[in-house]
Amino acid sequence: MSTYSAHPLTALARTNDPTTMLRRFLALDAVVTTGNGLAYAAASGPLGRFLGVDAGLLLGLGVFLTLYGAGVAFLASRKSPPALPVRAVIEANAAWTVLSVVALIAWLTPSTAGAVWIPLQAATVAGFAALQYGALRAPRG
Repeated sequence: MSTYSAHPLTALARTNDPTTMLRRFLALDAVVTTGNGLAYAAASGPLGRFLGVDAGLLLGLGVFLTLYGAGVAFLASRKSPPALPVRAVIEANAAWTVLSVVALIAWLTPSTAGAVWIPLQAATVAGFAALQYGALRAPRG
């Protein structure tokens, strides 16, 4: 049996199994999102000043991201994550990406650090959505 797979995400996920690939990308998303949420919630004042973003907004986002990350972690822990909740995660990640850019353009006036951080985290979340979508669409053996 060959360990080679034509799917482009195989090397990145270090597996040929699409379900394992999906679970790994969901788990990575969960770790990063929960960590980000905990940082926002625990240090909303200092991070708000550093990023030039309202501390109350960061606190609210921190609580949301922590809970969302826990939900994604639960989904990643499933032996075979159901497609509908995975699609919801992908769509939520896509929405977060768009809303981050819109917020940056339309109503936030961040510091230089915030002007770098906001698009960087939006790109990271977009990357998670793309990886999860690719793994969800990968051919099942």
